[in-house]
Amino acid sequence: MSTIKSSTTTTTAYSVEADTTGALVIQTGATPTTALTIDTSQNTTFAGTVADSAGTLRPLVSGTAVASTSGTSIDFTGIPSWAKRITILLHRVSTTGTVPLLYQLGTSSGIVTTGYVSSGSFQGASQGGLQSTSGLLNGAGGAVADTSVGITTICSFGGNAWVSSSVSGDGTADFTKIGGGSITLGGTLDRVRITTTTGTPTFDAGSINILYE
Repeated sequence: MSTIKSSTTTTTAYSVEADTTGALVIQTGATPTTALTIDTSQNTTFAGTVADSAGTLRPLVSGTAVASTSGTSIDFTGIPSWAKRITILLHRVSTTGTVPLLYQLGTSSGIVTTGYVSSGSFQGASQGGLQSTSGLLNGAGGAVADTSVGITTICSFGGNAWVSSSVSGDGTADFTKIGGGSITLGGTLDRVRITTTTGTPTFDAGSINILYE
């Protein structure tokens, strides 16, 4: 472990003395507790949080991709209370139905299925749209052969209010789907569900993941 100590010179405030272990550890407190470690690969680990004048700085965290090949819904849970933006990633996602994908948010009490204000549309060889109060729409329209590739961003509007924006392409036809919406939850968001507007088609291809920050 390296040692940081007060310098005995008048030109620097501190000096760093390295030993053979190669790691630099900074400790604080009357009973020394490690606050920061820099290893030999220059990776830095903080024991606490990193903050600036605007507040605590948080990382971009990737969830674990889930194969969308079965079931009528896919849930991502354990989203931390500090998350302000959630990104849903669709990779060649398909269902057995002809209805759009729908996103529902939830709290520790469960998934919220009412109270949304959302609309979606599709553009291509033809056009169409619809609205929903049961979730945030990924778009509109659909066919059994549809393969969705795209991103949905869900952002905190302050408090427990959230807004969404979706754009996805169809990997099997010349259609683009867009959607947007909002919801005010009754508590802190900690989960997201990916399903369909009717909740009955099953997923049969692709994979889904989330990012949060």
